[in-house]
Amino acid sequence: MENSLNTRSMIFTLYGDYIRHYGNEIWIGSLIRLLKEFGHNEQSVRAAISRMNKQGWVTARKEKNKSYYYLTEQGVNRMEEAAERIFKLQPQKWDGKWRILMYNIPEEKRSLRDEMRQELIWSGFGSMANSCWVSPHILEKQVYAIIEKYHIKPYVHFFVASYDGPHQNAKLVEECWNIDEINGKYEEFITSYTEKLMTAKSKIAGGMMTDAECFVERTKLVHEYRKFLFIDPGLSEELLPDNWLGSKAASLFERFYKELAEPASRFFESVFQEGNELGKKDEEYDVLTHPLMIQN
Repeated sequence: MENSLNTRSMIFTLYGDYIRHYGNEIWIGSLIRLLKEFGHNEQSVRAAISRMNKQGWVTARKEKNKSYYYLTEQGVNRMEEAAERIFKLQPQKWDGKWRILMYNIPEEKRSLRDEMRQELIWSGFGSMANSCWVSPHILEKQVYAIIEKYHIKPYVHFFVASYDGPHQNAKLVEECWNIDEINGKYEEFITSYTEKLMTAKSKIAGGMMTDAECFVERTKLVHEYRKFLFIDPGLSEELLPDNWLGSKAASLFERFYKELAEPASRFFESVFQEGNELGKKDEEYDVLTHPLMIQN
């Protein structure tokens, strides 16, 4: 058990990889039971879900004496965006344009800056200078959602432009992101999870790995790989160095995920169904329809 894993972050992982496929709602007792597998106690789970509720990620409904939590529209959008990036089947094509966001937020609103910074990094922006962020991705929808969310329309300017030199586009990448550092993180992931995959395959083949253990391993796999969404802007191939390891890491993640998928889902379903007195899902989930399971 690893209670060093952040409880709130683990709940996000469970919603993204499991709960949203099962009607998007879970009884708090089932959530507590699932997180017990990772060493999280009831108090920490209740505190984390309460915080997520206050932040607008989840909301609750009562049924008799039971509390059920489901993702808000904001939460659903974030989970869908994250899943699309984690399980993307093809690298994103670049249209050759740069998105540039510049802002001058007044001092009395400075508390917004750190939160906005995290939103921009998540969305794939890199910082070129103070209050100047750039990205090669088509992010108009995300940018205007951020502007609306933080009520900062009077203080921002947004451009879609071509880079006209005097350097190459690679120079912009070099200045906005530490590609070597990100590549190093991918190398660490590959080293660690290549060994974990070999061990898991051997145990599963020998019947020495329970469904619960597969659930823990798959959840930790997604949890660790999800961290790259906060550091890797997901650049297209023409903007990346020749020795880029992101694609190799993605392939390893895909293989390991498939290896664990069915037994992990069986365990989740057993806890989910046992804890849900209604005994029904709004949406049937077949592991074979998951984005990683339908590839050739």
